[in-house]
Amino acid sequence: MKKYNFNAGPSMLPREVIENTAKQCLEFQDTGLSLMEISHRAKYFQPVLDEAEALIKELLEIPEGYSVLFLGGGASLEFCMLPYNFLIKKAAYLNTGVWAKKAMKEAKLFGEVVEVASSADANYTYIPKDWTCPTDVDYLHVTSNNTIYGTEIRKDLDVPVPMICDMSSDIFSRPIDVAKYDVIYGGAQKNLAMAGVTLVILKTDKLGFAPREIPTMLDYRTHVEKGSMFNTPPVVPIYSALETLRWLKANGGMVAMDKLAKERAEIVYNEIDRNKLFRGTVAEEDRSLMNICFVMNDEYKELEKPFFDFATERGMVGIKGHRSVGGFRASCYNAQTIEGVEALVKCMKEFEANH
Repeated sequence: MKKYNFNAGPSMLPREVIENTAKQCLEFQDTGLSLMEISHRAKYFQPVLDEAEALIKELLEIPEGYSVLFLGGGASLEFCMLPYNFLIKKAAYLNTGVWAKKAMKEAKLFGEVVEVASSADANYTYIPKDWTCPTDVDYLHVTSNNTIYGTEIRKDLDVPVPMICDMSSDIFSRPIDVAKYDVIYGGAQKNLAMAGVTLVILKTDKLGFAPREIPTMLDYRTHVEKGSMFNTPPVVPIYSALETLRWLKANGGMVAMDKLAKERAEIVYNEIDRNKLFRGTVAEEDRSLMNICFVMNDEYKELEKPFFDFATERGMVGIKGHRSVGGFRASCYNAQTIEGVEALVKCMKEFEANH
């Protein structure tokens, strides 16, 4: 039976990325060694880093003055590193869910944190509107896509202060204006690579102003100066990122990914809205194109587990919603196909017909 991967992360990767990475794990570029055992200092690994960085700059049209880093620790470590390096006195955070709250918690260790707005009152099922960004903060932090709740800020905000964005789960899904951000960061295990590497894009001239001593490994200047090679980088995840970046370029780049994301989401959301059994959980104008969340209508609540079993038997993988929301979540990152979402919709229609 064919499997359709809707996991929220680690998530689906293009098949050719998996195959090409696996091939290099057996023997890397005719060296007689596996990618998993080569030295990161070897002359044949540096070109991997260089090409990956160049492709990121090309695909995202990154202007001069930014550095691209490949780090460890996931977005969760960035929650700490960012205020360590950028919070001088006060920072503003937009609270749109669990990950935004975690980022706020870490920032409070380094200075005053202002919550500019929150959607906690409705379990984060919408993106706050009509909020004002204070002008006396060192930066504004936002989370562009919220995997747990299925909300997304699918535009580049205009704010009067430096902006930092956690784009873990929607980077490379649309064109972005990088110049509007001082830092963009995210774990790679959604749209970029296998788990194990974190992407950070930052303005280098904003470093060095924090009023504190920063441990060497937590200082972005360390990694900028050493080209992501201060310590042993996650070699295999970086290579898988390179393969994904090549795939992205070959398949039309950000414009094509944006078009495909909209097509996939329209197919699934149309069925959610049509089907008598289901309803979406998110304000329509804030629906994520990456993580499509839905539940059973109240009168069919008892059918939740039967539908999960029904869909699982037909090859749907990872559609169970996060425990804090319940229901279902179809994660549709770049590698997800139209065939995959159509297979899910077919399950929903068949189950409706049976009930």
